[in-house]
Amino acid sequence: MKKPLLSLFLGIFMCLTSQAQENYFFPGETFDPNVPSPSEFLGYKIGDWHTRYDLIVKYFEKLDELSEMASLKTIGYTHELRPKIILTIASKANMANLEEIRLTQLQLADPSQPKPDVSSMPSIIHQGYGVHGNEPSSAEAAMLTAYWLLASQSDLAKNLRDNAVVHFDPTVNPDGRDRHSHWANTNKGFPPVADPMDREHNEVWPGGRTNHYWFDLNRDWLPLAHPESQAKIAWYHTWYPNVTTDFHEMGTNSTYFFEPTKPYGSENPVVPRKNYDDINTRFAKYFSKYLDEIGSLYWTKEVFDNSYPGYGSTYPDIHGGLGLVFEQASSRGHLQSSQRGDISFEFTIRNHVRSSLATMEAALDNKDFMHDYLREFFETAVSEGAKDPAKNYVFGDEFDENRNRMFVQFLMDHQIKVYENTDDLSLGGYDFKKGKSWVVPTSQPQYRMVRTMFEEVTEFADSVFYDASTWTMAHAYGMPYAAGPSVKLGEQVTNNTPTPYEFPEGKAYAYLIDWSDYYAPKNAF
Repeated sequence: MKKPLLSLFLGIFMCLTSQAQENYFFPGETFDPNVPSPSEFLGYKIGDWHTRYDLIVKYFEKLDELSEMASLKTIGYTHELRPKIILTIASKANMANLEEIRLTQLQLADPSQPKPDVSSMPSIIHQGYGVHGNEPSSAEAAMLTAYWLLASQSDLAKNLRDNAVVHFDPTVNPDGRDRHSHWANTNKGFPPVADPMDREHNEVWPGGRTNHYWFDLNRDWLPLAHPESQAKIAWYHTWYPNVTTDFHEMGTNSTYFFEPTKPYGSENPVVPRKNYDDINTRFAKYFSKYLDEIGSLYWTKEVFDNSYPGYGSTYPDIHGGLGLVFEQASSRGHLQSSQRGDISFEFTIRNHVRSSLATMEAALDNKDFMHDYLREFFETAVSEGAKDPAKNYVFGDEFDENRNRMFVQFLMDHQIKVYENTDDLSLGGYDFKKGKSWVVPTSQPQYRMVRTMFEEVTEFADSVFYDASTWTMAHAYGMPYAAGPSVKLGEQVTNNTPTPYEFPEGKAYAYLIDWSDYYAPKNAF
């Protein structure tokens, strides 16, 4: 056989093989044969095994290697030193112009800057998966969705590549995912065992939900206690995505949940009603359409809430975007019986793939609307902050320098503007000394995050909460603070570093440590 014919034959064979392997997820689709499907790359059909995180990273590295439309970036590392990655997919033209696109998006989110022409701007979509490690279907869906976006020859995929920049975070919690994947794979039955009492479906404590230190990272977008969240938030503020997804799993006997969440009383008090009453409704129509097409059952509005700012689906709502939570009934293994029959791992993955595609189509169709909303969000933040009776929040601990600096840095990590206090002030029963206290004005683009840090919300329309009902971070730091009138602002803080003790060199029998300092226990032990 001549070489050109052989190449043609092999190309057609590879294309058909790829399509056959992923046909369950993308029936009838045509793909670029030069881009391997996840099944081709991994050597097993998606859903047959729980994919280890290092293999997910390797697959994304392969996409980055093969295509000019894909770019992989490491944004940080977990406690167990697994890389935190973001895969970005867009057209060649947009990839070549990516930094300008990013800066224009930041300009749109800054009301002090001229508003750019939103009609010429691509939609910025952030697909986030797997914050809970033992809710594993979403990370598999991340690989499939990235493959579809990069390789599909459909009109929708081409339109998305041309008019959107899509960022994939395949696993927010890599350490927990690998802990669960190891359990599910090593306890897998041959053939699969659907009995809920089987060992595969009942992982030992502490399970894979949490990270290395057993912390639930879906509560950490606000406190930023862990490197996974710190890296994620630092990256988030370099883009301000229009839409951010947050894929989860729930009990096996449920079906599928998408937003809106439970209305009135369960929403965060600083998020504009437009987000809940208009934008969520716009997007929900796409989710129902995509799930109807494959006959998957779903529900919405009945439970879950968006109250706590530290959720992955709420934090974006407080930054001019749309945060979306999805909940899929879990197979908690490879196959498990439920009230509606056996649920396979493959089935749970497919539902999340459908919602991923629906999200991108909805974001694209509402591109200009979401860009306009991003600018409107920050403009109204400044104007509402100017009308707030509390013109400033003053804070500071006279005796604990490092506690002060930790809190200042925390506010800055959330892009809140902080200024030096230049006068001695008495407010709210506290005395704030110049040089040892700071001022946060309310009239600033991050006004709604300022409220999140300092306001004390004690009354709610709905007494039923899924989770946290309080989050005033100034109290979490034990920080003295008070709301007050306009005060003189000193220099804006731009360089702020906590300073642990440095013990003097030379021989010593003992060291005396001032126990009022935040770092005292760390240095004593």
